[in-house]
Amino acid sequence: MSREQVWRTHRQYMATAARWTADHYRREAERRRALRADRKPLVRDAARALATARAIDPEGITPIRHRAERELRAAKRRVPDPMWLFTTKTTTALAAAGYIGVPLVPGRVWMWTAVAVAAALTTAIVWAGLRNREGDGLKPTAEESALLKRLQPQHWKEHAEQRGLAGTLTGRPALTDAGIVCAVRLDGTWTAGKLRSAEDHIRALLGARTGLRMQITAGKRGGWAELTLRTRSAADGDDLTWTPDRRSLGVDTVTGEQVSVPLGERLLIAGRSGAGKSVASRPLLFDASEGATNALVIIDLKRVEGRLWDHRARVASTPHEVIDLIDELEAEMLDRLSILPKGQDTWPPTPDRPRITIVVDEGAEVMTAADKVPYETKTTDEGKTRTITRSALPGLESLARMGRAACIDLWWMTQKPTINDGIPKQIAPQIGVSICLAVRTPAEARVVLGEDAQAKGWNADELPVPGVALIRDGKRKPDPVKVRYMDKAVVIALPARTPWSRDTATAPAAAASAPTLTLVKATAATATAPVADSATARVLKAIETADAPVRQKDLAELAGLSKGAVSKAVKHLTGTGHITRTPDGTLATANRGDESAAA
Repeated sequence: MSREQVWRTHRQYMATAARWTADHYRREAERRRALRADRKPLVRDAARALATARAIDPEGITPIRHRAERELRAAKRRVPDPMWLFTTKTTTALAAAGYIGVPLVPGRVWMWTAVAVAAALTTAIVWAGLRNREGDGLKPTAEESALLKRLQPQHWKEHAEQRGLAGTLTGRPALTDAGIVCAVRLDGTWTAGKLRSAEDHIRALLGARTGLRMQITAGKRGGWAELTLRTRSAADGDDLTWTPDRRSLGVDTVTGEQVSVPLGERLLIAGRSGAGKSVASRPLLFDASEGATNALVIIDLKRVEGRLWDHRARVASTPHEVIDLIDELEAEMLDRLSILPKGQDTWPPTPDRPRITIVVDEGAEVMTAADKVPYETKTTDEGKTRTITRSALPGLESLARMGRAACIDLWWMTQKPTINDGIPKQIAPQIGVSICLAVRTPAEARVVLGEDAQAKGWNADELPVPGVALIRDGKRKPDPVKVRYMDKAVVIALPARTPWSRDTATAPAAAASAPTLTLVKATAATATAPVADSATARVLKAIETADAPVRQKDLAELAGLSKGAVSKAVKHLTGTGHITRTPDGTLATANRGDESAAA
């Protein structure tokens, strides 16, 4: 091949390479131009939002400014350089490299250049790693910078012994969206619980403000604890107003995820006055009253929250109404359990017999006002007047124990979460999910969240108010949740629904789905009316099987019913002639009563 042919071939290859380079350059330039046109407005919007945040918070105390700074940095990173600038940077770098790498450079220079490049790369890698460990580009505030500096192992080691923390050593702290997280190594004399009790010493060592929430939990491996300073929240900047599109209970302040509580659980909702208990429960009440197979029942003696929901729920606001409602619910529960198919664990909710959620608002008031209520006055054969008192607590306890299988769930709300003062001792063990807002004492937090609450980081007595809760359901970690705000006007504006009632809604369906229990007696005098209620049938069976006439107060234990249900059943049976009351006040069937009178 001649020299002219070789040169022609080289020119062809060079022309092809030039065309490919030009096409690639043009396509890349157009792509970058389009991306810049789409993303530069986002940068301007983020810059305006940051300017507004700085005007609102010039000192950078609130989280609004931090969020605006993060959004601006992210928007800038997404805008690529124009092609000419990218080309200029690349050419400059290649020119510098070519200049340094001229073949005439002595070998010693090459060696030191390689050492310098290696050192620069190592420094860049270490710097990037440290920057990532400090929070993935998060810019610390002045307070966070001081805390990060004092959490460094060198500073901690120098001052730990003076603060009574000898034997502990911090790892490298990290700044996250939820605050500062740092691992703490413990020697043989320390445990996570002991470190938690030394919180005041840690706060003094770090110079942390008193209001800063501090959380100390066991580490991921033995001999370590995890120290968390809640300087930030992952829920900062989120719109927590409740809407039909945002129906969750709230937002996790650590992970930022939406938190929901499903129906079908027995709940305990506790929090001191002003903690936001009523507002936090409204999204749950909406879920419990929404849908054809859900029905809401509210017991509210304060007549405040129940009045907001009376167009969607059955509301009882007086002691007598509460007792009548509990009797109705207990009869419904027993009916459902009596016709529950064999092999089926729970009642399937239907529009005729829906899932019923019973909400007891301010349980301490219900325990006091609805206990030993004068219900009716009777005159004995001797002409004496006797007042019959009734209580709603036995029925509520029965619903808490057995209601879940009948698809009747109890939610208990109280400001005073202590056993026998705000929560009955028969109901407390039945609770499956606990929602605890701020409480006054660690003892109250242990009642709501469990005896191991503090040891595992469930410190509800340290929560801010209002609107922050801890939710313990066996799955969640002790991460605070910012609950959504549902205004009273929003509740009032919800579509109305027909409140549940056993007489008007479920009784016809029950009669159609279950056979009528008819008691056939040998004597016509006692067969005046059928026994169509399962509770009534159980009371009658208990009287029949007894060896002698029984007292009414003993029937509750014999029939396994509440006193209210027994009283209602006895009233029905005496009215129909199935049983009689003997002169000494005991109860017996009609035949046995006649025999006693003859004797």
